[in-house]
Amino acid sequence: MENSFSKIRPGSPPQPSLQPADKKPRLSSSISQGGTSLNAALKRNKKRKQTPPEPGSSQDVISREVITLLGKELVDQLETDGTAWESPFDFREEVQLTVSSISSSVGDGLAIAPLPKRPWVVVVPFVLPGEVIRARVYRHAKMHSFADLISVEVPNSELRDMSRVKCKYFGTCAGCQYQMLSYETQLDLKRTIVVKAYGTYSNLPETSIPTIQSTIPSPLQYGYRTKITPHFDPPPKKLQKQGPPTSEEEKPPWLKIGFNQIGKRVVMDIEECPIATPVLNQAYAPMRENIAKNIYTYKKGVSLLLRDSLEIPGGNSPTATTELAVEDNHVCITDHKATVRERVRDLLFDYQAGSFFQNNNSVLVPLTSYVRDAIFPATPNAPSPTHLVDAYCGAGLFALTLAPHFTKVAGIELSADSIRFATHNAALNHISDKVTFRAGDAAQIFDVVGDFPSALTALVIDPPRKGCDEKFIRQLLAFGAQTVVYVSCNVHTQARDVGQIITWSAEEDAERKGRGKYRLESLRGFDLFPQTAHVESVAVLRLVSS
Repeated sequence: MENSFSKIRPGSPPQPSLQPADKKPRLSSSISQGGTSLNAALKRNKKRKQTPPEPGSSQDVISREVITLLGKELVDQLETDGTAWESPFDFREEVQLTVSSISSSVGDGLAIAPLPKRPWVVVVPFVLPGEVIRARVYRHAKMHSFADLISVEVPNSELRDMSRVKCKYFGTCAGCQYQMLSYETQLDLKRTIVVKAYGTYSNLPETSIPTIQSTIPSPLQYGYRTKITPHFDPPPKKLQKQGPPTSEEEKPPWLKIGFNQIGKRVVMDIEECPIATPVLNQAYAPMRENIAKNIYTYKKGVSLLLRDSLEIPGGNSPTATTELAVEDNHVCITDHKATVRERVRDLLFDYQAGSFFQNNNSVLVPLTSYVRDAIFPATPNAPSPTHLVDAYCGAGLFALTLAPHFTKVAGIELSADSIRFATHNAALNHISDKVTFRAGDAAQIFDVVGDFPSALTALVIDPPRKGCDEKFIRQLLAFGAQTVVYVSCNVHTQARDVGQIITWSAEEDAERKGRGKYRLESLRGFDLFPQTAHVESVAVLRLVSS
């Protein structure tokens, strides 16, 4: 079968097809199952469809971009005549499209359905603006459908260069979206994501948003990812009953160990990942062999964990006594409860393998350096903060790297395990004298730093993808730190939160003159995941007098 890139890579090695022969067919969402009537299934599906997506989620971002692309007048018409959920495409219908733009959510292309189809948007992966493509529709949503890429008929020759691709699974694996682009183009696209996010989600006037600077690059564009989680399914039920075959086989043909295929819950058999660090790929190969040998002992699917770690003298086991390492010997950790160690500048960080830590070590020095420089104003005679609060502190990345520049530092966490590791890391690096980690209560999280002078305090927050809730933001405003640095893995929820901080602080300042209000001083993206559509964002806010 012809793969989707064959028409733009003459003479190149064959790429895996986006529609492999053994691919499980997609199921139409309207098919009844388990004896349920078709009408009941349709009603249940319609109710599920019409539930609005989580604000700031990938689906929410796409939904807003669809509205922008179609135009408000047309969207209102679709809502009025009741056809906003009625796709003009049949299941698995093939269509030729011209790509209009790239989505800010997961880097997919957006194209408007051609005439005589009525206005509708089709979302297709691995395509670029201006390209003419063929796609196969497989799922419908409100005013848009999702489709597989069949082929690129007319490529965007200014941007697309398939010789840049370093992974034989690119175009099928869901992990990367941008390998065909120059790194400069990737950084430009990620800056655009930040621009669009604040234009859409912050509800701030343009005059309140500073010029968004160029995206900070990652020192490594491949071989950077320090954590991967390949997975596999158990043997089919029939084979589980039969037991292992009598004749030895190196790897059953049905066994796939790897990552999901783009847009599907189908595991691809992936032998290596070029964005993962070398030590992970080296460990992954024998792990795959061992799984294949013992596959008939598995009754359930398994999600593996591979984390790049410095070797700890005495071992990385959960019970090992950790000490400072003299040399940085890297090992692969596969036990969720084992201890992982990373170095950032001259500091060491230990954390539990199954917990969160940034997955690109090469960019952590530029990131923490940028946050440090942003906190201290370049304005002459401006008071420099003496205290630092690191909310959502995790294992203490920002608290410990920034500690030398402050008199007193406190990290706040709700997780007891995170506090335990962060406290251990302060002792490991011999800076326990000025850094403490405190358990915050979600209802009154800043009470534990009530002794910090707000006018001389900088606050760093690095929340999960869903961002901050209203209760946290109200507490942040009540605390009134002079400087707030908001680090985010989801620029859309960050834009929403920053907009609320600025708007609500202005409202409170109007009610209580002299309190001051927050101003967005700078905004910049960081590329923590090259070759993907993901961008980290750092927003710096300063409390100014009215």
